[in-house]
Amino acid sequence: MQNFKKRWEIQKNWQLLFPFLGIVLLLYSSYKLASIFFNRASQSDFIFLILSTLILYYLLLKLTLWIFKKLENKWIVKHRWEMIRIFIVFAITGSSSVFVGRPIIKLLGITKDNLNVFVYWFLYIIIGLIFYQILLVIFGWLFGQYQFFWNFEKKMLRRFGFKRFLKD
Repeated sequence: MQNFKKRWEIQKNWQLLFPFLGIVLLLYSSYKLASIFFNRASQSDFIFLILSTLILYYLLLKLTLWIFKKLENKWIVKHRWEMIRIFIVFAITGSSSVFVGRPIIKLLGITKDNLNVFVYWFLYIIIGLIFYQILLVIFGWLFGQYQFFWNFEKKMLRRFGFKRFLKD
């Protein structure tokens, strides 16, 4: 445990919440992906589902740690465990923008039935992207990473061409 704390620069025990939460969310994501990829109904395939979940978990964990290593020098954070917190915010924001965008699309009366499929998905992505930007800063603030996500948001808005609306 001391090696783990040292590696992730954890000084206080409450900071262990974020690696634990990251592990749980990664395991849940692995399970959901395995159930989508290997949709089997019989009871005997439950072992296959668990096995494929564990394999996906291992692969996703390796990918996540590789991404951590690549972003470690690019993202300015005080402690390595904060990177886990940032990844959790990105995951929650991505899922939440879909849950918020879907009812807005229905409220506006945008459906696949009354629009071309390409127009529908284009509008769905645009609306989801708008809510993603808003939710990213909100969840960043809730997780104590407001400054990181506000700087990230300003950088993204500049890339979208909104330079004149941003003041440094």
